[in-house]
Amino acid sequence: MILHLSEQMEIPMRERNVLLVAAGYAPIFPERSLEDPALLAARKAIDLILEGQKPYPAFAIDRHWRIVASNRALPEIYEGVAPHLLQPPVNGLRLSLHPEGLAPRVANLAQWHEHVVARLRRQIDLTADPVLIELLREFSEYPSAGLKSKTESRAAVSPASRSAAPEHAVVVPFRLNTVFGLLSFLTTTTVFGTPVDVTLSELAIESLYPADAATAEAVRAAAVQHAGSVSTKRADLVQ
Repeated sequence: MILHLSEQMEIPMRERNVLLVAAGYAPIFPERSLEDPALLAARKAIDLILEGQKPYPAFAIDRHWRIVASNRALPEIYEGVAPHLLQPPVNGLRLSLHPEGLAPRVANLAQWHEHVVARLRRQIDLTADPVLIELLREFSEYPSAGLKSKTESRAAVSPASRSAAPEHAVVVPFRLNTVFGLLSFLTTTTVFGTPVDVTLSELAIESLYPADAATAEAVRAAAVQHAGSVSTKRADLVQ
């Protein structure tokens, strides 16, 4: 009955174990390290997805938004980020919102902050995880928390504008100023469909895709430049 109700209420596996223990039962969902041999096939699948996402960035994240693996694509987007934010384990949400992280270069910072906080609140509603609650408190103190986007300001002045469909109304883009110009990405989240391990159930792959032709062209050009740099270094070693 506990498992049936948990399934219907979409309670995460970690919390299902807690409910089972509270009811006097043993937890049934194991929690292994991602390096555990039992998860080797899953780890290979993660690496395959990450590698296939190149030249666009992709990251495997855990339940606290810590980056546990990435494809290391487009390293230029991290230029200017404070070193302490890049020390493992890197928190992807903090990296994008922190004043010393990507935030100063996020073109739609207020919109992105609102999107991130909404996702975080949904997680907290399901898990009541104290680490996530602390992250939410931290983000609420960032300067971006008090910003208003131009879209919000226009809507306040003109009620008619509320029905106007902005260019990216179907998704919230991640728009970042870089050495390649303004890059605009759409994000997707991939999870394991039928996990029976707590670690896998909490793991997600966040992938960035170009939201416009200019971004796609800029990222492809950067990838060609990186490939040429690597080839030159290898040639130097041979000589």
